[in-house]
Formats: sequence, structure tokens, C-alpha cells
Amino acid sequence: MQKNYKPIGDYIELVDTRNTDLAVTELLGININKFFMPSVANVVGTDLSRYKLVKQNQFACNRMHVGRDYRIPIAISESKTNFIVSPAYDVFEIINTEILLPEYLMMWFKRAEFDRNAWFYTDGDVRGGLSWDDFCKIQLPVPSIEKQQEIVDEYNAVQRRITLNEKLCQKLEETAQALYRKYFVDDIDPENLPEGWRWGTIGEVADIKAGGDKPSVFSEIKTEKCQIPIFSNGLVNKGLYGFTNKAVINKKSITISARGTIGYCCLRDEPFVPIVRLIVITPFQEFYVSFLCEYLSRLDFEGSGSVQNQLTIPHLDIQEIMLPNINILQDFEVKKSIIRNQYKVIELENQKLNKLLSLLLAKMGRNK
Repeated sequence: MQKNYKPIGDYIELVDTRNTDLAVTELLGININKFFMPSVANVVGTDLSRYKLVKQNQFACNRMHVGRDYRIPIAISESKTNFIVSPAYDVFEIINTEILLPEYLMMWFKRAEFDRNAWFYTDGDVRGGLSWDDFCKIQLPVPSIEKQQEIVDEYNAVQRRITLNEKLCQKLEETAQALYRKYFVDDIDPENLPEGWRWGTIGEVADIKAGGDKPSVFSEIKTEKCQIPIFSNGLVNKGLYGFTNKAVINKKSITISARGTIGYCCLRDEPFVPIVRLIVITPFQEFYVSFLCEYLSRLDFEGSGSVQNQLTIPHLDIQEIMLPNINILQDFEVKKSIIRNQYKVIELENQKLNKLLSLLLAKMGRNK
């Protein structure tokens, strides 16, 4: 055992309080990224009295698939309101919070090293599960309660800044939406367009191409060699798939998912590579970029005649679209660019802050 490290089992105990009176109906699951989320389980006709209650500062975890997922879904409840989880989950709490802080323990659970250690203990289980006894054998350092609080406070200060930035980004998105409505929705009659406006097609104002195969030069993370982002039709992280060394698209463009969740639009203002199931729309004139992205994101492609659950280039080419006059488009592009640039500054700050969080978690293993 490492110096100053002790088994988690010395500090926690299982809690098995059932929802016997059916007083609680909110059922939550545990995300693999270690937070509670609404359950997707169908509980119609299910006896919820068997489900386990989770109270504030209690933990729940799912030990069944650690070997498969290389991570252990585990989360702490910060809510003052009780909720229920699957009876297959373990619910536990800290025996003495004057010795070990719940927030400090949750920080330890978030460390990549903790997941690797948990995975190591699954070697003897063919199903990839982690036994409770083995979970309790995993070790952690337990400095003084004052030191723990210092570590937690430092982590929470960074987390609060990230949360504030996320709220600022949401406000910027709302501002952009309001700006679009002001220019192109409010007081605009589609049957009687203002002077200089007309109806046309996407193919008149933009080049439309399909994404290609995954590049042969590929990295899951940005490296010195691979700096160019690769985008797929995914929704997570705006479809970021990886990185390569040479761009395919060098102009400001809009990508739109052609399969799966059809019609998911993103504005790409830096060189990138699109791959299969993604369509790229590159306006001939740059002042169409922001407008086209906003306009396309509002179209119901799934109900507009696309076939076989996919969006095709011919379908997009003839897609009818309202075309405002150039002065309006240019003015909107200038204002939207200001918002977009501010958004990017905040996003970059949050990327750096998230790296700082990772460093703080790594630092826990060195605290005495």
C-alpha cells in the first residue's frame, strides 16, 4: 500500500433504503461521465417500491460493465430532493464526513487513474463486473480535512467559472437567435417579400459536396502533426471526430448531417475535413454563411421529402430558400461574426479551464 493511501472501504458503507411507500417517482440513471441523468428505462408496470432511494451527499454506482467500458459510472447526489435509482445499483455514503469529505471522494472518482485501477480489479470477472469487495480495496490518499477542503475549494472555483462561461455562451446563442428573428422572421411575410428579396434554391448560392472517407493520417487528439479537425455527423462536441494533417474545405462552410439525426447544422469557419454521412454547403459569397446556417437549422428535413432516412445532395440543391437582399445579409453577417468570435473566446477559455480541472485531479495523488 502506498504511503498515506488507504482502502476506500475504510470510509464508506452501503445504504439500502427502498422506496417502499412509493413517495418518490423521479428515477435517475448514471452517465458514464459520472453524473446523474434522467433514466431511459421503461418503468410502466414496474414495482418502484423495490428501487433504491438516494439522498443528498450519497453516492450511487453501477459496477456491472467496468471491464467493458473501462470506466465505472458513479455519481454523488448534490440535490436536497431524494430520487430513486435501479435496485441493481449500489448506494453508499461516507461513514464520517469529519474525516473524509463527500466532494473530495467524488473528485477522486473522477480521476482517470481511478477508472484504470477499477478496470484492473475486473480481470477475474468474465462479465467485466467489479465486485463490491474489490471496489472497497481501491485506495486513495486521505489528507487532513483542512487540506481536503482546500483541494475541493480550488476545484469548485474553476468549475464555477466553467459553469458561468457556459451560461454566457447560452446568452450569446439566445442573442443570435433574437438577431436572426429580427432580420428574417419578424414582420416578414413569405407571400409578400420585401423589395430586393426573393425565393430561390440553395444550389443557386452555394456549392454542395458530400463528406469523404476517414483520412489515412489520423489522430484522436490534436498533435503537432495533426492540427486539422475532422467532423462527422455526430452531435457530441459538434461532430468532432479527430484530427488530420491536411484540410479538404478551406472556406467558411456549413455542415449538415445526412444520416441519423438528419439536419443537424454547424457553421465551420476554419479549415476542416468532412467525412461520410456529412454534407458540406459552401456559399459562393461569404455573407451568406451565417444566414444559411440559421435558415437551414430551422428546416424540417425529416418531414420534407428526403428518402430512406437520409439527406442527399440533389435534395439540398433544389431546396427552396428565402434570399434576402445583399445589404441585409452583409449587416447580419457582421453582427453574427461579433457574437461568434466572442463565443469562441469563451469556448477556448473553457477548454483551458477543463485542462486545469484535469491537472487538479491528477495533483490529488501527490497531496500528502
